[in-house]
Amino acid sequence: MKEFLLRNLHGDVEGTCSGRVGFIICVLNVTNISPGKVLSGSGLAEFVVQYQAIVFKPYKGEVVDAIVTSVNQIGFFADVGPLQVFVAQKLMPNDFKFDSNGPCYRGDDQMIEKNGQVRLKIVGLKYQATQINAVGTIKEDYLGQIQ
Repeated sequence: MKEFLLRNLHGDVEGTCSGRVGFIICVLNVTNISPGKVLSGSGLAEFVVQYQAIVFKPYKGEVVDAIVTSVNQIGFFADVGPLQVFVAQKLMPNDFKFDSNGPCYRGDDQMIEKNGQVRLKIVGLKYQATQINAVGTIKEDYLGQIQ
């Protein structure tokens, strides 16, 4: 029974997102499994399981490395693990211009293009029940393209 519960726990929670705890990356170990309670009318059993897990909960002001997934005229999207961050053109240095031939953003000494690596700062987060939305900037020192 314990193996069945552990298998279901891993399948149900790993890779999910909760606005309260963030992204659940991996269940490390189970600390407690309550005795089962049979639900009337269905014959199913309910267990309360306490566990430790590796989670990723981003916060405002955090500087992260990301991979650019798409670039368009209004900005670009980048993935920080399971989190997708949008960087608007207004949150890029003033010398960055959109080049539709790429598509990419070109600055004096940097270029932001699809599959490129960038260092960005999270400036806004919106926590919802099953997802987290983020807005970032590269308009500060030491942010932008990673060479």
